[in-house]
Amino acid sequence: MTEFESKVLGDLRVLKSQMDNLLGVGQPGRLIHLEERVERHERSVQRVKGFTTAVGALVTLAHIAIDYFRR
Repeated sequence: MTEFESKVLGDLRVLKSQMDNLLGVGQPGRLIHLEERVERHERSVQRVKGFTTAVGALVTLAHIAIDYFRR
């Protein structure tokens, strides 16, 4: 085996190891964990949007009530 071939095979072993770490071998890999974190983040962003909308609606109703009773 030439030096080039052994270098290529060594690099392929490293690449395979990194891919196994990324995708997981029988267990969830880093990619799965990253997808789960993104999904949790998206859910929390949606909750914050809903909370902000609800607070905005309440503030609007309070302003309408203040204007109504001021007259």
